[in-house]
Amino acid sequence: MTASPTNIPVGRFAPSPSGRMHLGNVYAMLLAWLSARSRGGRVLMRVEDLDPRTKTGPWTDLLLDDLRWLGFDWDGDVVYQHDRLDLYQAAYEHLRDLGLVYPCFCSRAELHAASAPHASDGTPVYAGTCRALSAEEVAARTAVRSPAWRVRVPDTGDPQGEVRFVDRTYGPQHETLAQECGDFVVRRSDGVFAYQLAVVVDDAEMGVTEVVRGRDLLGSVARQRYLQELLGLPHPAYAHVPLLVAPDGRRLSKRDGDLDMGALRERFGSPERLIGWLAGATGLAPDQTPRSADQLAACFSWDMVRAHRSDACMPAR
Repeated sequence: MTASPTNIPVGRFAPSPSGRMHLGNVYAMLLAWLSARSRGGRVLMRVEDLDPRTKTGPWTDLLLDDLRWLGFDWDGDVVYQHDRLDLYQAAYEHLRDLGLVYPCFCSRAELHAASAPHASDGTPVYAGTCRALSAEEVAARTAVRSPAWRVRVPDTGDPQGEVRFVDRTYGPQHETLAQECGDFVVRRSDGVFAYQLAVVVDDAEMGVTEVVRGRDLLGSVARQRYLQELLGLPHPAYAHVPLLVAPDGRRLSKRDGDLDMGALRERFGSPERLIGWLAGATGLAPDQTPRSADQLAACFSWDMVRAHRSDACMPAR
């Protein structure tokens, strides 16, 4: 980790190479880049490729090429999560040594069939089904299937389970872990470390001081701040970006190819035309005149984002 002066912001962009970037990804990257660069800060690049399904295909090279075409730069080498397994393993072992990690044998169907409501990111609120299994029960179930591993959260009423923070876009936030998510997975049954664990380890080790990402991840902050406390890691500032939706109201998806970078590059022809159009449509600029990211940085303010924090419907043409 390279230390930075405390007054120099360090942002990051952390895409997953699961498909071609779409317009919503571009918007999140633009704001992450503007937030740091407008204050003389650094921007780091991390490819979140922990899931084995993201290690094949052309997506990593394509997303980096698309970002360079857009005019975004970053400081230092690209960081790949698949190279950092030892860091996640050490964090996992620390949680285990604290006595806070336990095996869970619940299937996806069982979790979704539970009566508990779902967290804001669609994850079922875990009911604690496997929390108190005996050693004999764990051994018997392990012989049948490999468990996922969950970290215990404080019971309702425990002040340590009350997470409060201020989001730069959406203001004061408050979440009770036991009620909003319950004990959550830090390692999947296939051995892959979970996003919540990997991201806090990465952000701390890379010296990230501010996290800018889509509003759909706002609900994960409480879990990440809880892990930061357990692991003795610093809390970065958070700013969540309003979502862009398709003309029919659907959330943009890499899976559906909605407004992806291949179509956008063909349609707009130049990065300035695309960024100028996006800036005008989202309130970052007074109109849709072609502009570079560098030109937007000269007048960027989070007040612009807060003034347009409702999800925006983007026209197909």
